[in-house]
Amino acid sequence: MNTKTTFFRRLPHRLPRILAVLCLLAPGVRPLADNFTLPEQLIGVTQGFLEFSVEDYLATSQTEGRYDIQVNNLDPRLRMPVCDQQLNATLESPAQPLGRVTVRVRCDGSSPWTVFVPAQVRLFRNVVTATRPLKRESIVSEQDVALRERDVGSLNQGFLSSLDQAIGQKIIRPAVIDQVLTPAHLEQAEVVRKGDQVVITARSGTLSVRMPGEALSKGGFSEQIRVRNLNSKRVVKARVTGPGQVEVAM
Repeated sequence: MNTKTTFFRRLPHRLPRILAVLCLLAPGVRPLADNFTLPEQLIGVTQGFLEFSVEDYLATSQTEGRYDIQVNNLDPRLRMPVCDQQLNATLESPAQPLGRVTVRVRCDGSSPWTVFVPAQVRLFRNVVTATRPLKRESIVSEQDVALRERDVGSLNQGFLSSLDQAIGQKIIRPAVIDQVLTPAHLEQAEVVRKGDQVVITARSGTLSVRMPGEALSKGGFSEQIRVRNLNSKRVVKARVTGPGQVEVAM
């Protein structure tokens, strides 16, 4: 059975409550029982520590999202001696406070002890998901994908946080409706193949000139490829703008 609290990134609104929880870390505070630190206090210390750790992770990585912390209940018979020093809480595993975590709560006082408290931290972000079944070799369109909220801590194969990362890409792994798309599902689609006849558009501000060309290399959308101008026979680098379409700066 778990104790569950949902937090949002509004630290100032929660500060008085968090400080009250973290007061349990201070030396000299008497526990609920005269001679023992009770399981409920260890859970409170763990919860407060994880909340600050996740807030710091989100701020450092400039990540947006909401998170949920679940601290496992401890054996109600657990009785640790009162610590005459400040309790020390550290993240035992993993390196980041996401997913299944273990917090080490340690007393370095005259009667030292250590308790390992398991918990789970879920971080919810908007990620790219399929709005309908996607077949292998198909090209992702705007109608094929949408952003949906998911727990990214459980997405071991990664995820995409922007629709632009998927639209125009080629599907190399089939996906079912509502499935999270990962980098392993996609590869750059070949919008232009080597040997294709292309239209070269040279632009300068509002002025544009078109001429026939031949692709000398393959490329996906927005990639730079080598093309030959069939009028002047010059070879230039151009950016792929669509099937059979490339663009150069004038």
